Amino acid sequence: MANIIDGKKIAEEYKTEIKVLVDELKMANKQIPCLAAIIAGNDGGSHYYLNSVIKNCNLLGIQTEVKKYDESVTEDELIEAIKSMNKDDKIHGIMLFLPLPKGIDEKRVSSAISYKKDVDCLTDINNGKFYKGEKSFKPCTAQSVVNLAKSTGITLEGKNVVIIGRSNIVGKPTAQLMLNENATITICHSKTKNLVEICKRADILVSCIGKANFITGEYIKEGAIVIDVGTSSVNGKITGDVLFQEASEKASFITPVPGGVGAVTTTLLIKNVCEAFLNVY
Repeated sequence: MANIIDGKKIAEEYKTEIKVLVDELKMANKQIPCLAAIIAGNDGGSHYYLNSVIKNCNLLGIQTEVKKYDESVTEDELIEAIKSMNKDDKIHGIMLFLPLPKGIDEKRVSSAISYKKDVDCLTDINNGKFYKGEKSFKPCTAQSVVNLAKSTGITLEGKNVVIIGRSNIVGKPTAQLMLNENATITICHSKTKNLVEICKRADILVSCIGKANFITGEYIKEGAIVIDVGTSSVNGKITGDVLFQEASEKASFITPVPGGVGAVTTTLLIKNVCEAFLNVY
């Protein structure tokens, strides 16, 4: 039976750092870091993540400003909101929740974010720095995946890592971070043939496709580490990509949903807001 990778426990280490900073700022009667969030449409995973972000910011004393839009919002409305946040000195980090409603150019909207406030690495500037190995904000979900895998104590160097999903938000940056750890990477997607066979060769299997319970036990190599990034809403309950019980019987380590990747991702995002406040990048 697999060991559970407790994302909440790992996140506590980062939360301690954040609490120390906020307490010091409050004691000195100084400005507190602030995260602005923009969400449009009705994507269940995005709203779940937003609620988690707000809850954790409140617990840690980080200020928040949230703008919610329905499906009818236009690109120009979103861009104007972002430009206003860029100019606001009280806001230190901006998070744009993806996906946006159909018909909206996500790249055009995300490109409006100032790279100095781009705490989830959505802009071309930060992406360029990230993939070139320069100092920059790192995509929070991808960094969470790597940190969770490393928390097992197993070295990532030389390991076969299979990532199911090639999104710019999770799949591709996770591959880059794993490459930085000297792992060997295979990225799978909807056109991949013999998916089960490829996954069964993985020392570390990362699923980020958003299809509830898609990854069954037959995909898992005996003793593999399984990182489940999926957050689908099933009957009002957040469910991962991995059929947890079956996968647990084969894996050596596995992340739960919720309580795994999401818990660490949210905290890393808030940590990035603090670093933006301190002008680290």
